[in-house]
Amino acid sequence: MSAPKVLVLHNQPTLPDDHPDALAEHEILFTVEEVSNHLRAAGYDVSLLGVGNDPTPLLAGLCAARPNVVFNLFEGTHDRGQTEAFAAGLLEWLDIPFTGSPCDTLTLARNKHLTKRLLRGAGLPTPAFFVADAPPVPPCPLDWPVIVKLAAGDASVGIDQGSVVTSQGQLERRVAYLRKQYGGPVLVEEFIPGREFNLSLIELPELQVLPLYEIVFQETGPGYWPIMTYDAKWRDESREYTATPSRHPADVPPRLAARLRTLAVRAFRLLGCRDYARIDFRVSPAGKPYILEVNPNPALNPHAGLSVTLEAAGWSHARFTVELVRRALARGKKPVRRRRHALNGEVAI
Repeated sequence: MSAPKVLVLHNQPTLPDDHPDALAEHEILFTVEEVSNHLRAAGYDVSLLGVGNDPTPLLAGLCAARPNVVFNLFEGTHDRGQTEAFAAGLLEWLDIPFTGSPCDTLTLARNKHLTKRLLRGAGLPTPAFFVADAPPVPPCPLDWPVIVKLAAGDASVGIDQGSVVTSQGQLERRVAYLRKQYGGPVLVEEFIPGREFNLSLIELPELQVLPLYEIVFQETGPGYWPIMTYDAKWRDESREYTATPSRHPADVPPRLAARLRTLAVRAFRLLGCRDYARIDFRVSPAGKPYILEVNPNPALNPHAGLSVTLEAAGWSHARFTVELVRRALARGKKPVRRRRHALNGEVAI
């Protein structure tokens, strides 16, 4: 019996190496290599497909590979992040099982302001916010300071020390900067001081909350905000990277740990996450937790927070990778069908 065919789908980096945001985009290539090696070692027939701004190779590549399952590492293209969900939607349309969350979840979570409205509607705590989706910026209804970020961004792109503002003038300048650099909409959110935690969850097969992962802000002082900036996440030579080590498992009182786990599970299920996800929290000095973000497609880099907490829970990166494929295969053992393309008569999946 032949080995199941696994296609590792990923976004093909489009930014030049010297672009300020290139590190966040190019990281995927390392993850692809690691995942592929694990799957080959487990006996799977592995092929790779990188997709950039042109979606045509996606259909052509699926047709050529005819996979039994897709390991979905596609994070969207740099300038069209919503394509992250488009790829999952196409796989669903073609009845090809794949790892990770479904299209609807990826679409919702990509829009942070919509996710926050859903969280609030379900009674889950998240910082107060408003959306600056068109000029002019309205008078800020929130208490200062506030943090300004892309409503549809990820990987801390667009976040630096200038993201936290304390006046209307600063707010208007920051919103204008983000719109010019990346487009809108822009999320303006109540800044919550305190500790920051990431909680990763996995479904193998039952939903499990992995050990708490804390981002420690070692540096404080005038003009320096304790936030996870792009530099803190990606530039290991930067001051902010050095000043934000992680602690895992985090040292928290049992009652707070239980509260965070409960909220994480509720958020995971509310958004319809599947296989794995990461929920980001801030806990105020008074001990109140706030959900900052629900990430249904967190980095699977072996050195990222999800993988680190997997190891703390007794899972190797290799074992988790293989289990994701087994779970996806079990969801839908449907053969890939060929049919005639309606527009030009070419054979497609």
